[in-house]
Amino acid sequence: MPTRRFADGEVVRGRWPGSSLYYEVEILSHDSKSQLYTVKYKDGTELELKESDIKPLTSFRQRKSGSASSSPSRRRGSRSRSRSRSPGRPPRSSRRSASASHQADRKEVRKEILEVKLTPLVLKPFGNSINRYNGEPEHREKNDLPHKTTQVHTGSFSLQEKFHLPQESSYLSTQYSLRPRREEIKLKEIDAQEEKIVKEGPTSLRTFEVTTKQLKEVEFGGVPGVLTIMLGLPAFLFLLLLMCKQKEPSLLNFPPPLPALSDLWDARVFGLYLVWFFLQALFYLLPIGKVVEGTPLADGRRLKYRLNGFYAFILTSGLVGASLLWDVELYYVYNHFLQFALAATVWAVVLSVYLCARALKAPRNDLSPASSGNAIYDFFIGRELNPRIGTFDLKYFCELRPGLIGWVVINLVMLLAEMKVQNRAFPSLAMILVNSFQLLYVVDALWNEEALLTTMDIIHDGFGFMLAFGDLVWVPFIYSFQAFYLVAHPNELSWPAASLIVALKLCGFIIFRCANSQKNAFRKNPNDPKLAHLKTIHTSTGKNLLVSGWWGFVRHPNYLGDLIMALAWSLPCGFSHILPYFYVIYFTALLVHREARDEHHCKRKYGLAWEKYCQRSIFPNPKCREFGFATSIAGVYLPL
Repeated sequence: MPTRRFADGEVVRGRWPGSSLYYEVEILSHDSKSQLYTVKYKDGTELELKESDIKPLTSFRQRKSGSASSSPSRRRGSRSRSRSRSPGRPPRSSRRSASASHQADRKEVRKEILEVKLTPLVLKPFGNSINRYNGEPEHREKNDLPHKTTQVHTGSFSLQEKFHLPQESSYLSTQYSLRPRREEIKLKEIDAQEEKIVKEGPTSLRTFEVTTKQLKEVEFGGVPGVLTIMLGLPAFLFLLLLMCKQKEPSLLNFPPPLPALSDLWDARVFGLYLVWFFLQALFYLLPIGKVVEGTPLADGRRLKYRLNGFYAFILTSGLVGASLLWDVELYYVYNHFLQFALAATVWAVVLSVYLCARALKAPRNDLSPASSGNAIYDFFIGRELNPRIGTFDLKYFCELRPGLIGWVVINLVMLLAEMKVQNRAFPSLAMILVNSFQLLYVVDALWNEEALLTTMDIIHDGFGFMLAFGDLVWVPFIYSFQAFYLVAHPNELSWPAASLIVALKLCGFIIFRCANSQKNAFRKNPNDPKLAHLKTIHTSTGKNLLVSGWWGFVRHPNYLGDLIMALAWSLPCGFSHILPYFYVIYFTALLVHREARDEHHCKRKYGLAWEKYCQRSIFPNPKCREFGFATSIAGVYLPL
């Protein structure tokens, strides 16, 4: 059996596939079966190389000085070569110009904003730069050109260029060009245009600006899609609530009778909603609970968050309990449920307009990766990633406080309303199950509040109409839909049926909580001895993908648990109508869409490592795992 020549962690030079260039790499591992080394380049790229493509550093140090026996290709890079020129060799000046054009990598530098202040000086060439995407050369389509802005100020006396180059350095890198010849011709044309601007000199003080339109990927169908959502979703919400209030909430009775708009708006209700919103804001500002740091931002900063959501829930519960002792009529909320829903919708729109206006002055580093530059789309998806007023984080506050805690309060109101409307001394078993199941869900979310900081809502999506309406309107008024339905449409549940529903709920909750706990523990401390049995795949970003445990069975087990719990919430309502199962249908569609978003982001971010992860899981074909409980609609990554 052949022995390996290089040890793990050893720094050597590895040949770049398809070329004769060697770069400094680190040995990560060795596969005894295939006899391939997994190496990591300085820019984070990971590749598998044969042993013949790896050389020790000492061999390059010896060759660098040159020798009499070196090959002609190496003698070309030696300074001791003959100074005489063959008849076919171009003059030295033209060779230098060609070398400069080979070294200029302006096409690859288009990922960043390039600002050039020109003088009558000669432009310095860029270093040889190669962009890579998880071990493969990057290919761009014509409609995938990043934004580029070039500014040239004549009449100044300094030359400044701002760009990013790979960190790898090799004395061979200046000798070769890996670009196709047609790209070199285009770069020469760019050089000629810049030289023409330089020759104009300081006689004309002007600014030359070239802007390549930035075509960023958009979701939800782009502008037409988000317009449809923003106009259609509030209307759909009110249609659902109106149908639920009917005596016979059948789809055959759609659409329900529509009330006058004046009957839906109540200034007093709007005032009460604002009192609720700012009361939760006051609880958020209380100096209780630990302070933690979020994930690193694009500029390396880590924002601080105070975790006191569970304390806010306890304080709110105390106030609700006191209101019951003081005989406050909470039935008022049920009686004006549509008015409260409209008040929350209006406030979500007002908040969205404020967020859009303040984002116009936000620094570039504070913008959301999901923003596109289109005003309508950014109003929906959110332009600013973490809008804050001082230390008050608006998005983080709205994610858990007014809507999630309000959901529990609304459920309690529906329980009391059922007793009053149906003349019951005690609430029905179905209503008790719905309240208990959803109370457990909310308490679990508030207790594990820190886990919210690694979700897509916080680290990727901006704060716009999508999250504002979802957090303040959709969550409290749609997630409480089962309790709202049971007030006017009771369902007598037997104890054996209730026991099966409880078992289903517990099964979903165990999957949901265990998967999330395993994920969060792995993110906090991957070297925890309790996680030593878990397998991972290292990626070029420096993060790991968890490929065993719950996350090795399906790609998103917490989604599977979420769906099982959603079904358990609806089953107490019986099977007389499909309306109480709207939440299950909606939630399935939501997770399928989120799975598609996650899959796209992970493929783009982790590349080959993500494809390897998909192949190693139990269901190797990702498309086979998007629906159903056995396969889960899982598909999100689990980075360390």
